[in-house]
Amino acid sequence: MTPSERLRILGVPIDAHTFETWLAQVETWVNETDGLHHICTVNPEFVMIAQQHPAFYQVLQKADVCLADGSGILLAARWLGQALPQRVTGTDSLPKLAELAAQKGWHLFFLGAAPGVAELAAEKLRADYAGLQITVNPANPDEADTSIKAINQSGASILLVAYGAPMQDLWIDQHRDHLPNIKIAMGVGGAFDFVAGIVPRAPKWMQELYLEWLYRLIRQPWRWKRMLRLPLFVITVLRYRRQPTPKLVREMQ
Repeated sequence: MTPSERLRILGVPIDAHTFETWLAQVETWVNETDGLHHICTVNPEFVMIAQQHPAFYQVLQKADVCLADGSGILLAARWLGQALPQRVTGTDSLPKLAELAAQKGWHLFFLGAAPGVAELAAEKLRADYAGLQITVNPANPDEADTSIKAINQSGASILLVAYGAPMQDLWIDQHRDHLPNIKIAMGVGGAFDFVAGIVPRAPKWMQELYLEWLYRLIRQPWRWKRMLRLPLFVITVLRYRRQPTPKLVREMQ
């Protein structure tokens, strides 16, 4: 598959990007004169939430790019006979985007996450990439008016939102018309926590064996209910393949 091709898993679009092709697309969009481009980082949990949440499903349909964030997405693509070239996670994307932003002089805006987390992530990235410009605002989703004002006054062209799924992408879609200076808006989930060192990544060998979910479950056992979506994802994909579930279809009618 090429970057211009889209696979659908239970109706949710997934774009065949690598880190290299995605960053090249980001650079093109940042250099455009106007218009916000919405990037979603889709994992199995996103796909399953979308089956119960028509508004979120529609946001994913409208997104300019849906990255394959999650080993389950790559496995599902293989089952459907359309292998994706690479897993492009939000956690791994953030440092790569920060490096490119430092080189190009782009200004980033970090919105959300738990108190102190985005600030710590920004400090670490500034230390790693000289000249990197980051504005941080830990405001919650209900403080949209103040957040929008801060974003528009910051001079940032790239917005990274850490509200979790589905809130972060719903927030971007709802407020995109009020962010005239933002060229790229992307939900990053727990990426700030990983970059800040608050939550450790799974060992590389576990990531390569698609076992990062198990590592997170061992370290964060309270996530077990969320993890139940993974076997449900497998069963549902095998049953309905590329089509949305009948329940979602009924709700959208």
